[in-house]
Formats: sequence, structure tokens, C-alpha cells
Amino acid sequence: MECQILLLLPSGCFLLFPEQARANASWIVVLALIGIVYGALVAMVQPNMKKLIAYSSISHLGFVVLGIFSFTQAGLNGAMFVMLAHGVSTGGLFMLAGMLYERRHTYEISEFGGLATPMPTYSTFFLFIVLASVGLPLLNGFIGEFLVLSGAFQHEMWWGIVGATGVIWSACYLLWMYQRVFFGQVKHAENNSLPDLDLREHVALWPAAVMALIMGIAPLWWLNAIDPAIHNVLASFSQLAAKAVTQ
Repeated sequence: MECQILLLLPSGCFLLFPEQARANASWIVVLALIGIVYGALVAMVQPNMKKLIAYSSISHLGFVVLGIFSFTQAGLNGAMFVMLAHGVSTGGLFMLAGMLYERRHTYEISEFGGLATPMPTYSTFFLFIVLASVGLPLLNGFIGEFLVLSGAFQHEMWWGIVGATGVIWSACYLLWMYQRVFFGQVKHAENNSLPDLDLREHVALWPAAVMALIMGIAPLWWLNAIDPAIHNVLASFSQLAAKAVTQ
């Protein structure tokens, strides 16, 4: 969770310097798109579950920056929503990975396989949070990425195209990780006796799962709350654009 805060906090600071942000937007968007694709590709080849989730966070951070520098209402709304959704879904993934580490003291994906048999409830929670992070419609990851890409397409077509590849890569590396950890036969004998979720772990996971569902079903609750701030930001950018035209 601390890692997520350190990653996402600087993104909002761009909005404190609208003139500099607008002047350097093209370069920053290129870096954001590189971050989306690079983070996804590095996540794809990670043999370690925790590192895979960490690189997934870097890729999602690129969507936040892309949305901000689209300078559109859809993009800015999407960027703010991605921050909220990312805190829920990626926080849930780190929590689930930690629960597995408590049982086996390793994050190596090759040490698992077939865990859906001894840990059916755990595997269900893991799948739900993975789908939320991937951006399945009606879950929290969808609306933010959709709005960011809408804003990117409004500004530059190629921004949206490159950004959309990040969504595809996200589905690839997360679902492939899930398949290797939970499907197939149990590869290691010690995994047969792994206990399923206990009450303490249920109490920790249910809020994240419920929040992911509510944010996906009723995104307007959050979007309406951040709308006034978004309008203020857009107004400041409009004033800068008008000032640049008159000079």
C-alpha cells in the first residue's frame, strides 16, 4: 500500500503547475505510454508474483499520467478514477499475495499450480480481484481506463491506440499468472495441505471485493464527487490556452 501511495502521489502534483504541464505535455505523454507498455512487458516475464504486481502498478500509473495530459474532462475524470480503483484492486492483489506467502514463504509462481483444489475460496477471491484489475465491465477497473482512453483518442488517435495495448497486455500477464498458480494439477506435495482462507483473512478481503463491485456498478458516485475539481483544472488550462493565443 505504501508503494502505491508513493507511485500515485506525484501524478496529482502535475496539476499544481498547469503552465509547465501544458508546455511539456507531448514529452510527458510519450513517457507515460512507454511506462504503460514497458511495465506491462516486464510484468509479463516476471517469475515472481509480487514483482509482477509491482510492475503492473507502474503500467497503471501510465494511464493516470495519460489521462491527466489529455487535458480533456473524460481523461482527467478517468485519471482520478484509475487512482481510486488502483488502490482497491492492486491493494487487494498485494494482500492476496501476502496471504499465500504466509503459507509457503515464497512468491515464485513456479512453486505453485493447481491451488484451486486445496484453496477454492482463496482462488475465487483472487480471480475476482484479477478481473477487477484487468478492467472487466461492471468492476472498478473498467470505467477509469475507458475514460482515459476516450480522452486520449479525443486528443491524439495514436495516444489511444498505444494506451489500449496496455489494457490487452494487462489481461495477458494477470490471467496467465492466475492460470499458472491455480489451474492444472498440484505440482508440489506441500501445496495439497495449504489451508483455505480463515476468518481474519475474510474480514480483510471482503471490503476490497465489495468496493471493487460498487465502484464498477455505481461509478457516478465518485465521478460526481470529483467533477468540481476537474472543472476548475480545465478552466485553468483554458485560461492558459486563451492567454497563449492573445500573446
